[in-house]
Amino acid sequence: MTASNIRRHPFTGLSSQQARDGLLRDGPNELPRPPRRTPLRITLDVVREPMLAMLLVAGAVYLLLGDRTEAIILLVFACFSILVTIVQESRTENVLESLRDLAAPRALVVRDGETVRIAGRDVVVGDILVLDEGDRIAADGLLLEAAELQVDESLLTGESVPVRKRAGPDEAGVTAEPGGDDTPIVFAGAIVTHGGGIARVTATGSRSSIGRIGHSLAGVDAGAPRLQTETGRIVRICAAIGLAVAALVVALAGFASGDWLGALLSGIATAMSLLPEEFPVVLTVFLAMGAWRIGRVGVLTRRASAIETMGAVTVLCTDKTGTLTQNRMTVTELWLPDAGFAPMATTGCEPAALRLLETSALASAPVPVDPMESAFHAAAQMAAVPDGGERALVHTHGLRPDLLAMSNVWQSPGRTALTVASKGAPEAIAGLCRLEGAALEAMQAAVEDMARRGMRVLGVAVAEAEGDPARPHEEHAFTLLGLAGLSDPLRAGVTEAIDQCRSAGVRVVMITGDYAATARAIARDAGIAGEAVLTGAEVAAMSDGALAAAVARTSVFARTRPEQKLRIVAALKAAGAVVAMTGDGVNDAPALKAADIGIAMGRRGTDVAREASALVLVEDDFGAIVAAIRTGRRIYDNIRKALGFIFGVHVPIAGLAILPLLLGDPVIFGPVHIALLEMIIDPVCALVFEAEREESRIMSRPPRDPAERLFSTAMVARALGQGGLALAVLGGIYLWGAAHAVAVAELRTLVFFALVASILALILANRSFHTALSHAVLRGNTTFRYVLGFVVAAAVLILAVPGLRRLFALTALAPGELAVVAFTGAALLVAFEGTKRIGGSLR
Repeated sequence: MTASNIRRHPFTGLSSQQARDGLLRDGPNELPRPPRRTPLRITLDVVREPMLAMLLVAGAVYLLLGDRTEAIILLVFACFSILVTIVQESRTENVLESLRDLAAPRALVVRDGETVRIAGRDVVVGDILVLDEGDRIAADGLLLEAAELQVDESLLTGESVPVRKRAGPDEAGVTAEPGGDDTPIVFAGAIVTHGGGIARVTATGSRSSIGRIGHSLAGVDAGAPRLQTETGRIVRICAAIGLAVAALVVALAGFASGDWLGALLSGIATAMSLLPEEFPVVLTVFLAMGAWRIGRVGVLTRRASAIETMGAVTVLCTDKTGTLTQNRMTVTELWLPDAGFAPMATTGCEPAALRLLETSALASAPVPVDPMESAFHAAAQMAAVPDGGERALVHTHGLRPDLLAMSNVWQSPGRTALTVASKGAPEAIAGLCRLEGAALEAMQAAVEDMARRGMRVLGVAVAEAEGDPARPHEEHAFTLLGLAGLSDPLRAGVTEAIDQCRSAGVRVVMITGDYAATARAIARDAGIAGEAVLTGAEVAAMSDGALAAAVARTSVFARTRPEQKLRIVAALKAAGAVVAMTGDGVNDAPALKAADIGIAMGRRGTDVAREASALVLVEDDFGAIVAAIRTGRRIYDNIRKALGFIFGVHVPIAGLAILPLLLGDPVIFGPVHIALLEMIIDPVCALVFEAEREESRIMSRPPRDPAERLFSTAMVARALGQGGLALAVLGGIYLWGAAHAVAVAELRTLVFFALVASILALILANRSFHTALSHAVLRGNTTFRYVLGFVVAAAVLILAVPGLRRLFALTALAPGELAVVAFTGAALLVAFEGTKRIGGSLR
């Protein structure tokens, strides 16, 4: 039986009624998909986020207390965060939907004795599948007949080279795993690259091999985002401290004045200034804006917390086929019996090389589906092989288990002689050419050398024949033309991206289903460190402890199955690494979900891989991962800057709320003044620090310690130290004014604007981890310029307009007092920069 007549078969297949019964029994032949996230569902999910929910509740509480200004500020930020998140996630869902192949693959089946083409989702167990070149196989099946059948199972195995298939006995219990030659099972999702066959469907939908991998994702726990967990903890601590301070203020004011209602109002004002509502503002806005920023470089965000986590990645695990490489075979090198090795780039004018390339194309299908045959045609075209005229293909000899070579017999116009072009395994071609002695040894040495460098090696030979074109090709007198080495080339930019990962202290680990020699060669070309290769069989034989030790010193894993990839990722995480995993195939999905961050390829990636991932690379650009790491580091740095500012700025506010009470004086600031200050603090936290550009050498430093707390002792101590300096200066101004009997309104105005100046100094000092004063003042940030302009304009208006001064219980300031305000800001900025020099940079 040949591929050309594979559709002529004795099978009658299922009846229409049997097919309907099977569909009712087993369900459609498709993988279960999660329901599409509509804007309404996204909104509900966003509102249920603990941080954002607390923001909304805090705004409602302020509204009930009558503080509309603070309530409006909080609710505006909450609505902004919700809007940005909805727009970003809706865009992500729309792009993911467009990436899916909405039209189910079609399948050619035998029903009621007739061959009909149906939707792949309608295939049922027991159906007879007719397979031909170019078909995507719709379901798992047992081969009943096979004619030179080869299939590409890279979707399941990660191996880019097609595998041979053979027919097996039509009986229960026949099993095989994806990958490997001469097995009788075909698998859903694989592509027929050569030949044809007849298969009886044995499993559909979630019961197929591809479905079982998808189903296994349900048991993989991705874990809670570290940032959200830690922020929630610090919010609870700060809220408790704020309420305790507010209670202390109520007690001090009540006992000092006897006016308990006034004391209660003072306590509320203090609580308003200390409640940590800025923390959820920072978390929600920074991550929402981060998703928008990273989307501009072609990375879709499915879980916003993954963006920040990218900045902490210590190990990047990557698949080979379709991720590091193009999943496209190319002819890389030739070996000629008389000239030795010749790289493709230099073979354009060599007559012997041209003949080898011409013959390799003639030995391939005229319209190729097999990736190696496509590579031969492309190489011949690239080398400008002369057009051979109007040849006619008169016969084809296919691969046989006992002779792994195929030949095409061509008839040229005006010639009686036939041209027989053959290609195949080197040992098979050597046999056809009847090589022996030194010629055979030279060929074998070349094969070993090319294979050691990770190439797939095929021999090419030619013969002239007369008479019957269907004569067995062993009878022809073949002449060896040489060897062709094929490889799956690296994607553009991969080497540079891996170099940047190395500079950033991120270790790259390759986990592939391909052969060890190929994996080692690709790793060497890509710049992945280390020569040691661990195979999937070796991983399976290891205990968890032994594997944990092995992953610390091994960067290349070959011939791995999905469950072994999962174990490798788990071992890396158990060793304390923050693991990002990239991949595009179904075989990558469990590891994608188990990793701290799963990164799926958008164009070549499967639905299962994309659904399991946190990030999706729209253009399959491996280099975009570096941009994601850079963005993650920038976001984490800016979050720390914002949180340091928040800690520092509340120290003088709380201190100035308590200091008058300790001296037996009335409180200096009321709720309206706190609201004015929050109009500076909230935009700064949410917008100014988010827009800060990245630190210099951000990709030349190692990743942060995964055990490092967001609110580290060094960060909190520096923030409290800066806040303490501001409180000391402002407290000194207050004490000086009180000692010199300065009017209450005048003293309030002086201290208030001195506090505004100290807040601006805190902003400038916390914009950069660098200790140079120029970095604080000269760093470009358009958002900061707008906020600064707003603050200055508001201050001028309040001081210049009598009605506004009366509204806020303030007064005009004399030039000397304005000089005190300006000097306070400048002196504190210098002092804050000095704290960096004393404590060292936080980065």
